[in-house]
Amino acid sequence: MAKLYFYYSSMNAGKSTTLLQSSYNYRERGMNTLVYTAAIDNRYGVGKVTSRIGIEEQAQLFDQQTDLFSEIERINQQQHLNCILVDEAQFLTKAQVYQLSEVVDKLNIPVLCYGLRTDFQAELFEGSRYLLAWADQLEELKTICYCGRKANFVLRLNEQGEVIKEGDQIQIGGNDHYLSVCRRHYKEKMGC
Repeated sequence: MAKLYFYYSSMNAGKSTTLLQSSYNYRERGMNTLVYTAAIDNRYGVGKVTSRIGIEEQAQLFDQQTDLFSEIERINQQQHLNCILVDEAQFLTKAQVYQLSEVVDKLNIPVLCYGLRTDFQAELFEGSRYLLAWADQLEELKTICYCGRKANFVLRLNEQGEVIKEGDQIQIGGNDHYLSVCRRHYKEKMGC
């Protein structure tokens, strides 16, 4: 029986690497996968999932207007799909998370979503909020703070490496703009 999975973490925990390994495992067994990534995330090029360790795979793009259920249903009719994998799932809308649950419930295709749980202000992203609520299975991927504790928060940094406390929820960036930290260091740096 298919399930909706949400693998979440702060930045630099290996979400994209894990997604790419899962896709490879399916394809190695002769099964078809469909990989999605957010159109807004163009850090490593458009239309591909890339991990920090240098592996990548082509991906379909989604934006806020993408009807994921209709698109997946259409592709599945042309080529049987065994698994859907979604990178940058925090950028999904509530409606899209619902559509992915329909892929699981009506098309019986497992959906594996990978994304950040919270933003730099420790607020849930829309996609993450509904994946946490509606996923059949949740799994936290772990990374560590510079002090060695588990990092489950992320700080946004300016060009000088100083912490930014306000701004838009979404600003695409990598290690040069974000730092994963533990709760203690998050509160200390944010002045909480």
